[in-house]
Amino acid sequence: MAKKKRKEFLTAFSIIFILIFALGIVSHFLPKAEFVTVDGVEEIVNGSGVVGATLPDVLLSPILGFENAIDVCIFVLILGGFLAIVARTEALETGIKVLVKKLKGKELVLIPILMFIFSVGGTTYGMLEETVGFYALLSATMVMAGMDTLVASAIILLGAGSGVLGSTVNPFAVGAAVSALPEGVVVNQGLIIGIGVCLWLTTLLISIIFVMAYAKRVIKKKGSTFLSLRERRNMEEEYGAHANTDLDNVKLSKKQKITLCLFALTFIVMIIGFIPWESFGITIFTKFTGWLTGMPLGEWYFYEAALWFLIMSVIIGFVNRTGEKKFVDTFIDGADDMVGVILIIAIARGASVLMQSTYLDNYIIYNAAEMLKTVPVIIFAPFNYVVHVLLSVLVPSSSGLATLSAPIIGPIADQLGYSVEGTIMTLVAANGLVNLITPTCGAIMGGLALAKVEYATWVKFALKIVFTIAIVNIVILTTVMMFV
Repeated sequence: MAKKKRKEFLTAFSIIFILIFALGIVSHFLPKAEFVTVDGVEEIVNGSGVVGATLPDVLLSPILGFENAIDVCIFVLILGGFLAIVARTEALETGIKVLVKKLKGKELVLIPILMFIFSVGGTTYGMLEETVGFYALLSATMVMAGMDTLVASAIILLGAGSGVLGSTVNPFAVGAAVSALPEGVVVNQGLIIGIGVCLWLTTLLISIIFVMAYAKRVIKKKGSTFLSLRERRNMEEEYGAHANTDLDNVKLSKKQKITLCLFALTFIVMIIGFIPWESFGITIFTKFTGWLTGMPLGEWYFYEAALWFLIMSVIIGFVNRTGEKKFVDTFIDGADDMVGVILIIAIARGASVLMQSTYLDNYIIYNAAEMLKTVPVIIFAPFNYVVHVLLSVLVPSSSGLATLSAPIIGPIADQLGYSVEGTIMTLVAANGLVNLITPTCGAIMGGLALAKVEYATWVKFALKIVFTIAIVNIVILTTVMMFV
């Protein structure tokens, strides 16, 4: 009897395009926006309606997504060249083999350690899109350790994502929300941090338990993987070439050790560059004048990070005596490998572009907040959470959602006598939850593409985890709203 062929799911590109067209169609079934002129400038009346999307609006939105995400795209392009230069030295591959050899029988210990590290980045400065560079590295590590690329994706996505969900001092989530509150609405920053820590650690614990359980099954029995046959084949082609090699005689050369040190330094400096140290009262890093990248450490974003990776590519090439022609050819080949990832990131941004141009984001957020005025406190937090989960599918940007929603939902909570801090963290947590699974998040789609994991597979794996996290989040936030 012939084996039944597994049904193929839509690609990430098709899923995002369908969503964009659906948003365009929906914009024609909602009330039309009203505009008023204030000081000679035409402004929309909050919540009045939307502007119906034209066919060019819909078709252009993925193209304009490139403009909106150009900084991330450039970073990923140069990152591809950097990784190719490092890969040519075989330092990373050999280093992973040495690590796996030393951890023989204890490979699972990497999971909670790495997830906690990523989560710290998430809760402090919103580390999510910046994690794209780690997918290839961890995918190779996990495959060699007897696991699969889905484990690698989960470590990064759920690790960093749990931190973002439970943001404590993240300026792109908590900071943006608090700064968007109108004058007169006062918040206790210490209470926000306390709620954030609770959400962060409970979400991280849930994620670690699920990922560890899955990883154990994969190590014990390869057939337990969520990956389809096609995904496993792609994984083997990309990362499995040396998974079954003899590790007894593996050893790093002097040049490879230097290369690994430079590789680690590259990512450490990038992370230091992204963290807004001045907002924490730390000025030691801001003393660096930015003579190399134009901006001091602590004020970096993707352009500065891209330049840093380009510089380190040249240094690593020089250390390994890579000729000019070989260096250029290798760098271009690496950048070429990232084109698919860049396309996904840019097209995913297209949904947000269309939402903004039609004012659909403004309409939904304003009217959702108005509905929350009528519910009692025990329902306010769960309803607010669900509303912002739905909003976050359409507006995945934490700072974007905070800027749109906080000026509306914050005063409503204050007027009703509810905790503004709990309300702000409900917004942040709901957005963080959605960014663990939404196809409109470039970090998810780009990272999964690097790990050779299809979006449908990730949803199948993560749905139960996300649902469990949501329940725990709602319990914590409802308790805060009732007793704080």
